[in-house]
Amino acid sequence: MGIKFNNFEEKKLAFAKATQEGTAEEQSVALNSMIEALAQDVQADIFNQVNESIIDRSIMQSRGSNVLTSEEMKFFNAVVQDGGFKDTETLPKTTQERIFDDLVQSHPLLQHIGLQNLGAVTEFIYGDPEGAAVWGPLFGDIQGQLNAAFRKENISQLKLTAFIPLANDMLKLGPVWIEQYVRTMISEAMAVGLERGFVAGTGKNEPIGLLKNPAGSVTDGVYPDKTSAGTLTFEPGRTTINELKDVVKLLAKKLNADGTDADRPKTIAGKVVMVTNPFDTFDIQANSTVQNAAGIYVTSLPFNPTPSESVFVPQGKVLFFVKGEYIAAMGGTEPIKKFDQTMALEDATLYIAKQYATGKPKDKYASQVYTLSLNIPGA
Repeated sequence: MGIKFNNFEEKKLAFAKATQEGTAEEQSVALNSMIEALAQDVQADIFNQVNESIIDRSIMQSRGSNVLTSEEMKFFNAVVQDGGFKDTETLPKTTQERIFDDLVQSHPLLQHIGLQNLGAVTEFIYGDPEGAAVWGPLFGDIQGQLNAAFRKENISQLKLTAFIPLANDMLKLGPVWIEQYVRTMISEAMAVGLERGFVAGTGKNEPIGLLKNPAGSVTDGVYPDKTSAGTLTFEPGRTTINELKDVVKLLAKKLNADGTDADRPKTIAGKVVMVTNPFDTFDIQANSTVQNAAGIYVTSLPFNPTPSESVFVPQGKVLFFVKGEYIAAMGGTEPIKKFDQTMALEDATLYIAKQYATGKPKDKYASQVYTLSLNIPGA
């Protein structure tokens, strides 16, 4: 069941702006405000569900309500009885799996990016399908050729932290509601962190975002922004066709193992995703909407890019990327720990949940950034 957020989305937008323009102190304040707003919205939603729900668990399950496994029930019963989490406890595996399901089902952009859940694994091997099988002499050495096609990625080097403010009143609701609250807090907080990292991460102690140039000159661990590949007007007709033709042609390029441009393009049909800032989305839709002969308004773009949004894409920019060309993975967790430093909350205990994760483009052609120059008809 989806949550109706009252203040969280507004605070999330403020956090995104702070990460783009603000100082470290302003970013910390914005993060605190976002976490508090998320906690308040989730608590209010759960209290409403408690007041409206029928307690019989079989009826609740038939209506899609939250029902725990025996392991989950035992774990969250202990949380209630102990008045909070112990520093040595990790969430049940089934709860971690549900958090991942919540992440990708509720956040289409993470689906499009291709976020993988590796469970307890903290490294994985990926490769170019075209180089995974090679021809050669019957008794020739093929090991070197295969090694060139596969690469290993370690994901334990980067940690994503989610804050969980657990109000004293929440403990009175019982294990079912505590689990739902904790799961929602972690999934929503991590969704913001993952989205920010995968879109705008600098590469320094965080992912290399799609807005960054993985082949650029790195300064103190920070990758440079991708240079704008051109200007898009989305003017109706032939103009937009030509503009997006150049976009897909650039995205279709691929590199050889030695870093040079390959002679032939990669297949990207049906794999192109267009990510816009929410403030720009409707302007682009206005330019790409026409009225057909039946009087029905139809919105479409040539080459059928999949539309998506992110507050971490700067206003006035458009991000394009190819599905499957970005490495995004989660794997391994740390025990939930009490957080007794800053950001203390009244009548609540603050905990942190850490998740290993990583992300980076496979090469410089995995994504491209364009500048918007919109002339809205009739505006």
